[in-house]
Amino acid sequence: MKMLRIKDLLKSIEYVAFEGDDSIEIQQVVPITEIENIDNAISWCSDKNSDYLKNMHSLSLVVVSNTIKDYGNLKNYLIVKNPRRTFQEILTLFFLKKRAPSISKTAYIANNVTIGKDVYIGHNVVIEEGCIIEDYSVIFHNTTILKDTIIGKRVTVGSNSTIGGVGFGYEKNAKGDFELIPHLGNVVIKDNVDIGNNTCIDRAVLGSTILEYNVKVDNLVHIAHGVKIGENSVVIANAMIAGSTNIGENSWISPSASILNKINIGANTLVGMGSVVIKNVGSYSVVAGNPSKFIKAIEK
Repeated sequence: MKMLRIKDLLKSIEYVAFEGDDSIEIQQVVPITEIENIDNAISWCSDKNSDYLKNMHSLSLVVVSNTIKDYGNLKNYLIVKNPRRTFQEILTLFFLKKRAPSISKTAYIANNVTIGKDVYIGHNVVIEEGCIIEDYSVIFHNTTILKDTIIGKRVTVGSNSTIGGVGFGYEKNAKGDFELIPHLGNVVIKDNVDIGNNTCIDRAVLGSTILEYNVKVDNLVHIAHGVKIGENSVVIANAMIAGSTNIGENSWISPSASILNKINIGANTLVGMGSVVIKNVGSYSVVAGNPSKFIKAIEK
């Protein structure tokens, strides 16, 4: 990392106030619990952890909220409205090492795949025929992108994930034996979507499984055939979303939640940890439990 002085950092971000010596050089990022004995680092402190500040004599920079009443013995501190958000901006601007675009020699890419500019494709990735990978997207190691999948710009897909696999859809034949229903649709991932490791997103039977703009999907998530997830929604680890479910924009699906097939979940909704959702959920709602129940409304 290039030398970063506090005064240079201050030119690139919005803040309420700065107190201290802006010539201090920042060389590393550490948790607030470890910053006391380091003089060239940066960290952030939430209001609930403000007790850490009372006896702190470090010369390092701490990002703090403008709602904290006592900044203790801090020597250098940056006062902002949202410390976590500002800290994220600082990490992205000054500490994040961007991955250089490349396509691994061990990747298999079918002949009629379309790949945009500045794309990264990792080791042992498989991309089948008819797929589109748009500009600036990243596909990490050992992930499989099955036929006709469309991945937009600035999408990240983690390692060991499968996008576009056949869903679990069966019907009994005349003898009573289960037979797989052909899945003729695809998966469409819109721009700015992040998908974690070991996650499966199934193709639709007909039409498309769709993740809209800026959806964020954690590790170990299963999204079944024909699901549609609205923009800016979050689906967290171990969640299971069954087929043909619709999730509205700005919704939050907590860890280990299970959602029954063909359920409609409204926009701006929070589904609690471990919930089992078996009926439709209205917008601006919090639901939780097994089976899930309405807890409260979310202010608009």
